[in-house]
Amino acid sequence: MDSFMPQNLNILIVDDHPMTVNGYVNVLSDEKFEGYELVFTKAIDCEQAYNLINDRKQGGNPFNIAYLDLSLPPYADKNIFSGMDLGKLIRQLMPDCIIIILTMHSESSLIDRLIKEINPQGILCKSDIDIDEFINAFRIIFSGDNYLSNKIVKSLKDKVFDNYNLDNYDKQILMRLTEGIKTADIPNYIPLPLHAIQERKARMKNMLMQGRGGDDQELIEAIKRMGIL
Repeated sequence: MDSFMPQNLNILIVDDHPMTVNGYVNVLSDEKFEGYELVFTKAIDCEQAYNLINDRKQGGNPFNIAYLDLSLPPYADKNIFSGMDLGKLIRQLMPDCIIIILTMHSESSLIDRLIKEINPQGILCKSDIDIDEFINAFRIIFSGDNYLSNKIVKSLKDKVFDNYNLDNYDKQILMRLTEGIKTADIPNYIPLPLHAIQERKARMKNMLMQGRGGDDQELIEAIKRMGIL
C-alpha cells in the first residue's frame, strides 16, 4: 500500500536579521501540521527576496505563505524598497499566497496603506507577540481567518475614534451599552449627568448610523461591524 505523502507548504521568510529568520523557522518547525511538510526559504534583503519570488514564479512552484518584515535593505534597481513593495509584487505574481506582515510600527496610516495596497492575511507588531502568539497567529491564518496583533487592532480602533471625533466619555458610553447596561444607569459608571449621556448617544447614533436613527441594539451592532470595540 502506498504511504501517504505530505503536501509541501512553501514558506518564504524575509527579515534583515538572520537570527530572527532562523528563530521563526525554528518555532514553526517545532509545530506539527498534519498532512503538510513545511519547506522554508529565507531572504535577508529586498534583492534576495525579489529574485526568489521571480524564480519561483517562473519555475511554477509559488510560495504558499510569505512572512515579510517591512524594514529591509532596498533593491533600488527594481524599485523594491521595503517589505510593502515585496508584498505588492507577491500579490501580482502569486495572488493565492498568504501574506503575513511583521513590523515594529503600528501607526494607523501605515496599517491603512498595508490593507489597501496588499490586504495581507496577517499583520503582527513585533513588540506585541511572543512565541505562543506567533504560532497561534499562524494556525488562525492557515485555517482561513485573518489575524491582527493587539497593537494593530488598537491602532485601527483609535483611528475610527479620531475619524468620528469620539472622546473617552463616548467610548465609555459605548462600552457600557455593549455590556447591557441601560442608559438610565450609565451615570452610575461615568461622571456625566443623564441628559449629557443621552445627547452624546444621540450624536453618536447620528454619526455612526449615517443619520438613520435606531435603538441601542442597532447602535451596538453598528460599532461592532466597524470594529470600534
